[in-house]
Amino acid sequence: MTDTPETVITAPRETDNLDPRTDAPVRPAEPVHMAPVQLGGITVPTPVVLSPMAGVTNWPFRVLCEEYGPDGLYVAEMITARALVARNPKALRLCRFAPSEKIRSLQLYGVNPSITEQAARIVVDEGMADHVDLNFGCPVPKVTRRGGGSALPWKTDIFTELIHRVVAVCEPAGIPVTAKIRVGIDHDHETFLQAGHIAQEEGAKAVTLHARTTAEYYGGHSDWSRIGELKAHLDVPVFGNGDIWGAEDALEMVRETGCDGVAIGRGCQGRPWLFANIKNAFEGSDERINPNLGEVGRIIRRHAELLTEFYDGDETMAVHDLRKHIAWYLKGFPVGGSTRKAFMECETLDDVNRQIDRLDPTIEYPPRVIDKPRGRVRFAKKVHLPYGWLDSRTTTHEERETLFGDDPMDASY
Repeated sequence: MTDTPETVITAPRETDNLDPRTDAPVRPAEPVHMAPVQLGGITVPTPVVLSPMAGVTNWPFRVLCEEYGPDGLYVAEMITARALVARNPKALRLCRFAPSEKIRSLQLYGVNPSITEQAARIVVDEGMADHVDLNFGCPVPKVTRRGGGSALPWKTDIFTELIHRVVAVCEPAGIPVTAKIRVGIDHDHETFLQAGHIAQEEGAKAVTLHARTTAEYYGGHSDWSRIGELKAHLDVPVFGNGDIWGAEDALEMVRETGCDGVAIGRGCQGRPWLFANIKNAFEGSDERINPNLGEVGRIIRRHAELLTEFYDGDETMAVHDLRKHIAWYLKGFPVGGSTRKAFMECETLDDVNRQIDRLDPTIEYPPRVIDKPRGRVRFAKKVHLPYGWLDSRTTTHEERETLFGDDPMDASY
C-alpha cells in the first residue's frame, strides 16, 4: 500500500465478453498462412511470440518453449529500467540469455523517459539483446499507481518521448524496438489507436495489443475485434494477445482479426508444448501434443535442471522458483493433494527427482484441461493511478517532478 494520494477507478465488471466463437454460426475453417514478419533487420520466420511474464519467462522456461516451438520471439520477463541502471543483481540475472536462443528479446519497463533511455543504452553498449520490447500493457496496481504499464499511454507526452528516446538509442545499433499496449485504462479512457499511431510514428517496428482494458485485468474474454481495429489503422505489424489457450485459438484470432502474429501469455504456463501445437497448426498439420504424466515429469526434471543453472548452482532457489510451475504442470492430473504438497516441500534436485519418480507415467493428459484457461482470470476491482492522472492527456511540470522522483523501490525486485 501507499500513503501517496491516488486516483482510483472502480470498475468491478467492465465486460461480459465471451469467446467470440460461442454464438458464431458454424462455418468451414479457412486456412491460415502466416508470413514472416520483418522487425528492422530481424526476420521472425513464424510470428509467434512468448509474451514476457514476471517470474515465469526467465531463460530456462524460454528454452523449453523454443525447443518445442517455431522460430519466433521468446521474450524475457520485464526488466525495470531503474533497476537495470542501478545494476540490480536480479535485473542483471534476468537479462541473461541461453546460447541456444536464436533472437534475444528483452522487455523494458519504465516511466521516466530519461531513465529508460539510460537502460536502453546499457542494453546496446553491453550487447545484451537483439530486440527490445517496451511494456505499456502491465495492469497490476503497483505498476499503474506509478503511471507505468497500461496507465502510461494516457499521457501522450511521456509515452511519445519514452519511445522516441529508446528508438534513438537502439535503432543505430540495429536493434528493433516494439511496444506492448492494452485497449486503454477503461472503456471511457481508451488509448490503443492513438498509442499505436504514436508508436509507429516514433519508430516502433511492431505493436502488440492485449485486447483488454486495465480495468478488465484478466477477466472475461479479450475483445479480439479491437486487434482487428488496430491492424486496420497501422502499417507496422500488429500482434494479437489475449486468450490463446490452444492452437485453434491462435488460428481463429488470425482469421478474425487479420493480425500479423500472435502473442502467447498465460496459455503456456505449465505447457510449453503449446508452441509445438501452434507451430503445427500454422503449418497446416492436425498433430497436437498432449503429453502423458511420464513426459510431463521429464519436462519438470529438465526445467529444474535449467533453473539450477540459471541460479548458478543454487538448488534451493531453483526448486523454490519451480514450485509455481509444478502447480501448472500437474493441473488436472489425478495425482492427489499429498503429491502436490510433497513437490511444494522440495528443497533440492534430488527431492524433485524423487517426487517425479513416484508419478505414474502412464496417466494420460486430462482431456478436461486441454486448451482451457489457466493462470489469473479474475476481474480487477479497482484501477490505481497517480492522483489527477485522468485530468489531462499531458503532464505538468509538477506531475513530472512527482512521477520521476527518486523512488528506491523502482531499483529493487
